[in-house]
Amino acid sequence: MASAFGAWIGLTRGGHAAGEYFAAYVVEMSLSIDNVFVFAVIFGQLHIPPAHQRRVLAAGIAGAFVLRGIAIVAGITLIERFHWVVYPFAALIVVGAVRLLFGEQRQRQVVEQACDVCGTWIARYVPVTPALHGSRFWWRERGRLVATPLFVALVVVETTDIVFALDSVPAVLSITRDPLLAYGSNVMAMLALRSLFFVLSEALHRLRYLRQGLAVILFFTGVKLLSSDWIQIGPVTSIAVVLFVLAVTAVASLSAPRTAV
Repeated sequence: MASAFGAWIGLTRGGHAAGEYFAAYVVEMSLSIDNVFVFAVIFGQLHIPPAHQRRVLAAGIAGAFVLRGIAIVAGITLIERFHWVVYPFAALIVVGAVRLLFGEQRQRQVVEQACDVCGTWIARYVPVTPALHGSRFWWRERGRLVATPLFVALVVVETTDIVFALDSVPAVLSITRDPLLAYGSNVMAMLALRSLFFVLSEALHRLRYLRQGLAVILFFTGVKLLSSDWIQIGPVTSIAVVLFVLAVTAVASLSAPRTAV
């Protein structure tokens, strides 16, 4: 689907636009891999079985489509009206890179706490049942409507996506500021992530240096955004850098001794 959309962009907008789309897609897809870790923590903390995880992801991604669209349009508008905004955007990217390098344990703790906080917050407005009721987000119990753990998981997934967007969206805007290309790359990456979640979640423990590789990619996009007024880094170069970093990360991770993981 991502390739078909890219081909359509190439036919209707030309090769340069297609290159920007694929570069933004590769960056977004790479950064989305970190979401897999967070989703796995959420489902584990709330005891959501694999049979119901797809429904939560589907609903969460549908909500993320709207949130990412708003974030992208707002980001492009801010950059066009106030060019200096690229500097705090670049700072967000660097902060995201530092978080990836040094904040793995802290990230797990924050996500686990978010599950508890969201459950408590939701319970202030509507009762929350600890029991699953199939794939339902809501359930009628003794005549009253109650939220199920799936709904709590959905709220946490949407909340964490907002946090991810703080560095993900600026990273994509360092590649392209065309709303269609930026949004299209986000949508295609999220759709691919939903399909690959169960495969990637099983392989994450083997990718020992994944977070370091993603941090390098974020640093690259931050530098690209900061230097955009003086140095033009084309989409082909961006794709090459990201794929090279991912390849080195994969080779180094798979070559590491199992006992060191």
